[in-house]
Amino acid sequence: MPELPEVETVRRGLAPLMEGQRLRRVLQRRPDLRFPLPSDFVARLEGRRVVAIERRAKYLLFRLDDGAYLLCHLGMSGRMLMVDDPDLPLGKHDHVVFETEAGLQVRFNDARRFGIMDILPDEAALTSHPLLAALGPEPLGNAFSGPVLAAGLKGRRSPIKAALLDQRVVAGLGNIYVSEALFHAGLSPRRSAHTVQGARAERLALAIRDVLTRAIAAGGSSIRDYVQADGELGYFQHAWAVYGREGERCPDCDCGESGDASGIGIRRIVQSGRSTFYCPTRQR
Repeated sequence: MPELPEVETVRRGLAPLMEGQRLRRVLQRRPDLRFPLPSDFVARLEGRRVVAIERRAKYLLFRLDDGAYLLCHLGMSGRMLMVDDPDLPLGKHDHVVFETEAGLQVRFNDARRFGIMDILPDEAALTSHPLLAALGPEPLGNAFSGPVLAAGLKGRRSPIKAALLDQRVVAGLGNIYVSEALFHAGLSPRRSAHTVQGARAERLALAIRDVLTRAIAAGGSSIRDYVQADGELGYFQHAWAVYGREGERCPDCDCGESGDASGIGIRRIVQSGRSTFYCPTRQR
């Protein structure tokens, strides 16, 4: 599933193409994605101008000129694809098509149909919508810091890896970037979340910011179905320190020199049904 860097990369790709443009035509090819689309979906979007494209956690928010918002989640396999030629045949999984007055098409392609689209009437609805109401602070926003993270982790007895995947603690983090941030902060994914306070929380907050910023600059991590809006692949996966590197040596460490399969080097464990990668030498 695309994480915050991938969604932000898509947002940045779509913004210069759609912001300021009127939606000349909206094509809805099925009544639902993960959930049913609003009954008046097309009528509420056609003719509207896209004022801005924003992001909240892993959600794209298209702000329209009547004050409404189109909310979109890419789900497991959803892609927003730019098409210069409107006559190009639609694909089987092109479920929603947005055509601007400039003649550009943006096609929402979602083979698994885990994506979500909804229309919110106004800005006030952003804070009350069930998908957005409980989200924690944006890790790249001004409100996120070591003390804020420490407050969110206080009293939590779950492993820190699981706590960071809870969108109420930090919005937008997923499995890949949590593993990477914990490595750069020198914290074991097994560590109890409530112990990440003070300097540890500060290190972790800084690591989260750094990993996400570098991933966005690299266009995200291309795994499975994810591509950018222009169809290009991201390449941050080539900079992963630990994720997907079981048994290898981690950066600037002698943990994997022997290549010993008994546990020397980067380890993979399963937490809450998800793979976690970490260096037991450097992460405590």
